[in-house]
Amino acid sequence: MLTLFAGLLVYLAVPNMGTVIRAARADGTPGVFVPRELFCVQHPGHESCVWTGEFRSADGMTRRDEVEMYGSDRVSHREGEPAPAVDVGAASRVYGPGGSNEWVFTALLFAAALAIVWFLYGGPLRRALGQRSRPAMRARRSASGPGTDTMGQ
Repeated sequence: MLTLFAGLLVYLAVPNMGTVIRAARADGTPGVFVPRELFCVQHPGHESCVWTGEFRSADGMTRRDEVEMYGSDRVSHREGEPAPAVDVGAASRVYGPGGSNEWVFTALLFAAALAIVWFLYGGPLRRALGQRSRPAMRARRSASGPGTDTMGQ
């Protein structure tokens, strides 16, 4: 079961790696985000909001409607006022010019998968590799012969 769970984590993490790396570096098409609508959800103890609107590239070649601005909240924008943004190719969102920290979650998913695999198979793998190397170490010791250590004489 744990192997399947590790596989699921890799399945969730790997397809997003390119996008989150580009988003972290703000590597994409520069332009402006024009906020149109604020969507908020009330959670126990806090509120989560995001602005949706339009992205227009600086060269005027790209226009995307109904995209979210990653990291936006109630006070980060005002309706209709353009803000610098970068389109990194994410399906429904654009990012500020400072990039994002989404890569952290993706890296944690991948690291958790590696930790599970290491926990399950690292010991047997180490033992298998250790058994192969022990005869080689014995052969090297016997080739050097007894009495090659002159320190104790």
